[in-house]
Amino acid sequence: MEAGKFYHIYNHANGSENLFRNDENYNFFLRKWSHHIEPIADSYAYCLMPNHFHFLVRIKDEENLEKLNQTGFQNLSDFLSKQFSNLYVSYAKAYNKMYDRRGSLFSRPFKAKEIENDSFLTNVIFYIHHNPLHHGFTKSIADWEHSSYHAVISDKLTRLKRKEVQNWFGSKEDFRRFHDQAIKGLEKLELEFT
Repeated sequence: MEAGKFYHIYNHANGSENLFRNDENYNFFLRKWSHHIEPIADSYAYCLMPNHFHFLVRIKDEENLEKLNQTGFQNLSDFLSKQFSNLYVSYAKAYNKMYDRRGSLFSRPFKAKEIENDSFLTNVIFYIHHNPLHHGFTKSIADWEHSSYHAVISDKLTRLKRKEVQNWFGSKEDFRRFHDQAIKGLEKLELEFT
């Protein structure tokens, strides 16, 4: 990972396990995310599902990262990876204690796909919000509580880069309209192939 770049971050539970069993697990993970990842990256979109998650982040600039790198990593990429590792380890320890389980919880290594163009960025935001619908966890994007979709369309306080996401699509209404039209396009595509 490199300073100033956008990445699609995602990971999955080991095997057929779940990462999140109840609302408190989802909320605790977001608090851990805030503690470990917000200092190094801004979050633009996310979705947490029972067995996996997706985030769109932009890594902060090199000057800010250098100030945070108190552990002496020579390579900023190693420092960034360590921050993500700390997130996963701290969440897994608490999860293991809560559910009296042992061993690793997350698949390794986690995935960080660089966003290389504007079109890809738009599609990743939609993909992240559409994921619960795609996997059959819900029948509507708006029905899934554990995604940034609601933060983008609301006026409530959020740590998400809401204004930037809204402006990316044009406005809050344009953001909502894009998601609705994209879903209708997918439904039409599915009908054509069934």
